Amino acid sequence: MTTEVHVLTAVGLFAAAIATIVVGAWGGRFSRTTSDFLVASRSVGSRWNAAAVSGEYLSAASFLGVAGLIAKYGADALWYPVGFTAGYLGLLLFVAAPLRRSGAYTVPDFAEFRLASSAARKTAMLVVVVVCVLYLIPQFQGAGLTLNILLGAPVWAGVVGVGLIVIVNVVGGGMRSITFVQAFQYWLKLTAIAVPALVLIGVFAQDPTPVGEPAPPRITTATTVDVTTDVSVTVAETTGVRVTGTLDGVVVDEAPVATTGPHVISAGSTIFLDAGAATPVVAGAPTQNADWIAPGGGFGGNHPLYQVLSLIIATFLGVMGLPHVLVRFYTNPDGRSARRTALAVIALLSLFYLFPILLGVFARLYVPELLITGTADAAVLLLPSAAVGGIAGQILAALVAAGAIAAFLATSSGLLVSVAGALATDLLRGRVRDFRVAAVIGGLIPIGLSLAAASLELSRTVGLVFAVAASTLCPLLVLGIWWRGLTAVGAIAGLVVGGAASGSATMLAIAGVVDDDVLGGWLAVVIGYPAAVTVPLAFGTMVLVSRMTRRQVPADLARTFARMHVPERVGMGLDRTPGRVADDRSDR
Repeated sequence: MTTEVHVLTAVGLFAAAIATIVVGAWGGRFSRTTSDFLVASRSVGSRWNAAAVSGEYLSAASFLGVAGLIAKYGADALWYPVGFTAGYLGLLLFVAAPLRRSGAYTVPDFAEFRLASSAARKTAMLVVVVVCVLYLIPQFQGAGLTLNILLGAPVWAGVVGVGLIVIVNVVGGGMRSITFVQAFQYWLKLTAIAVPALVLIGVFAQDPTPVGEPAPPRITTATTVDVTTDVSVTVAETTGVRVTGTLDGVVVDEAPVATTGPHVISAGSTIFLDAGAATPVVAGAPTQNADWIAPGGGFGGNHPLYQVLSLIIATFLGVMGLPHVLVRFYTNPDGRSARRTALAVIALLSLFYLFPILLGVFARLYVPELLITGTADAAVLLLPSAAVGGIAGQILAALVAAGAIAAFLATSSGLLVSVAGALATDLLRGRVRDFRVAAVIGGLIPIGLSLAAASLELSRTVGLVFAVAASTLCPLLVLGIWWRGLTAVGAIAGLVVGGAASGSATMLAIAGVVDDDVLGGWLAVVIGYPAAVTVPLAFGTMVLVSRMTRRQVPADLARTFARMHVPERVGMGLDRTPGRVADDRSDR
């Protein structure tokens, strides 16, 4: 990468970061009360809120990860954008309006409102914090990866830099401030990913290359790939592939790969690919383009159909359990506006996801070397320079860099508001200063964890977090809103069982401690894609324990259900007061 590319990319990154801070500071001028900080005083209209929800929701997994997974795994990876979008249909039908009518400020507040139990509230608060912290980790890791690839900066610099900007924005203005920021960032991200995709369509049209023929992806120019971690690859053709370093446990120096099939290349090695050589791919990914374009291959390893089914469950139901998404619907004036927001979000997300899909296809054509080490998340960042080149490619790369940093900042801000809101209203007194203290603490913890945790593909990691949300807060909300038989004991039991099962699987998957050969691969695949097991387990636990404790149903349940389901014009709605104190404009 040349110096000019570094300069333009740095300009794009810093411009996006500075714009985020400026917009946040401007929005922060309107934040005065606890209600401003927690739910923007419930005054955000449906169109503005839809842009803010979309900006917040389109994380690093959407901006970078979707294209990388499509480049790597092909047709089955399309379930990621489909699931990420379709989850809002369930939110629209089952959750948005009743949740807003409940008058709650946070998900734990809803739990107490519905179940009349402080224990249920505390349990929900812990789950909210865990889900948000787990979700923050890949955001900060993605920031580190982006700055490392584009600027050569150490990974920790991106993690710490993005983390501090997010903390400053949230502390400065809370929900009202980041509403402006996230709405702005949606349109920035859409522009940053749409323009390169449209340009690449033009490049592809000038020299169309078949992508579905029975052949492996090929390198167009001689390429050198540095291997930074041990990697298992599958070699489809040996011609033009050489390795310096350690190949299958043997130290070699520019030795040609002798046989096709699986090989292990150790960290510190270098792979040399001649022009026209077939690209080795990381083990588990399809080596032939014909297999890549056909569905049914899964995401590597055994039992691909289970992987796809579990991913569908996690993404479709996980949206209904994401705290940073749910809290945005509290900012709507009423339930009708909340429904309109969810409908508009579906349209905005559908538009956005067209472009990562295209970039995933182009990545397999123009930067197939990324398939060797599994770092396909970098595809969107490197595509403009590889496929376009020159000053035009540099400008596109800078635009993509701005969009990537916006993705990290927008999602991280929403997650931190959810963490701060839960901690401030449940562990502290619910004042503005408590919110700010909670935001600082809640932001520093995931920064440390991001530096210590191992890294998976961004969409894979986020998919695991969706599984945790689908196994905990989703059943709490769906059953709490639509089933009168849910009791506090049943809800707590389901949260604990679903959270323990899905959370343990997530931590084991991130640590990579289970080999794919154990128990015929079933143990590894369930840990990597737990939702198909943990979601029914959580729902079943809540229902079973609630049936066993049916006499503990709250006495005023009829009134509670009426508030959630009767339209606001009837006059039964009543917003709850945040925290343990009323709004105090002087309490800063």
